[in-house]
Amino acid sequence: MSNEIFDAIRSLEQQNGISGEALIEKIKAGMARAIKHDYPYTENIRIEIDPETETFSMGLIKTVVEGEPEDPDNEITLDEALTYDTSAYVGGIVEIPLNPLHLHRVAASSAKQSIRSDIKQYERERLIEQYRDKEHEIVTATVQKVEPATGNAVILIDKDEIYFPRAEHIPGEQYRPGEHIKVYVVSIRPDKKPYVRVSRSHQDFVKRLFELEVPEIYDGLVEIKAISREAGSRSKVAVSANNPDVDPVGACIGPKQTRIAAIKGELCGEKIDLIPWSEDDSEFIARALAPAEVLSVDIHDTDPKSCTVIVPDNQLSLAIGNRGQNAKLAARLTKYKIDIVSKSQSSEPKSEPEEELKADLTDEISDEAEPDFETSGEEAKE
Repeated sequence: MSNEIFDAIRSLEQQNGISGEALIEKIKAGMARAIKHDYPYTENIRIEIDPETETFSMGLIKTVVEGEPEDPDNEITLDEALTYDTSAYVGGIVEIPLNPLHLHRVAASSAKQSIRSDIKQYERERLIEQYRDKEHEIVTATVQKVEPATGNAVILIDKDEIYFPRAEHIPGEQYRPGEHIKVYVVSIRPDKKPYVRVSRSHQDFVKRLFELEVPEIYDGLVEIKAISREAGSRSKVAVSANNPDVDPVGACIGPKQTRIAAIKGELCGEKIDLIPWSEDDSEFIARALAPAEVLSVDIHDTDPKSCTVIVPDNQLSLAIGNRGQNAKLAARLTKYKIDIVSKSQSSEPKSEPEEELKADLTDEISDEAEPDFETSGEEAKE
């Protein structure tokens, strides 16, 4: 029994990074509960676990009394006490040794379950504390395994196994065991499983990649004002310069497009539109609809914010984009409901709602897609 306990302690120390002292305290607590199950009225128990000498012992502590004990659960006669300790005396205490193998099966099973539960709780607390400083940052992980049926993966970060669900992958990505990937630590959630949420589809993953690749952003010369993203397909990133001598779009693209190329490579070729940010909402909305040309932007005095955008006849499809993607991304970026009409449509009286391709394609401004930082921005062609 002792050997099994100390072998288990060493194994858990190596595999889970739990300190031996913490494990011993958890085991003691579990064994104490098991003893209380079999001896519910005993007030004093002793459990000793010494990893240096690899000794494990436990017992009930009773007071030696003269005559018949009034509380046999906590008192013992002198004659009986002398069988355990030849130096026992009335008024002193004596320990009645317990053999773990003699504990009731239910108590032993309960102890095991309690110890497992305590260890899991400890691992959870350690994991949460360890990742506090990694929250909202990019970390490098190693793919441990991928479930063929679901596509969900398990990755290793600093020897910790982290669940990486398919919903957080970039669509179309295929991972192989042993592969190194970058992931964004979205949040630490003590009340949910998995406790650490990581993602490659989150829009702030793009933001952090820009901060890693563009020194001007890291130094504060260039600022990312807003991001809207359809993971695996397209992102619009609004940038501004805090220094008039710095071109924010050029800084993000980098010499010979090296910076933007590195970011696209990490995103599996995802298209990125860099939008010069403007404090003028009309100008910002027009830029956000790039690569389409915009003739005018009419902002309405409504809540939520909305506007009507007029584009040349030959630019309507481009402004709306495939399945409305360009319009939706622009709407999320600017936080405006954008109705897009062609120049000829704007000059004709509306008779049927069939002409209103615009609103339905652009009214989706997802709260979930909103970044945690202040929004504003515009796009530039790749």
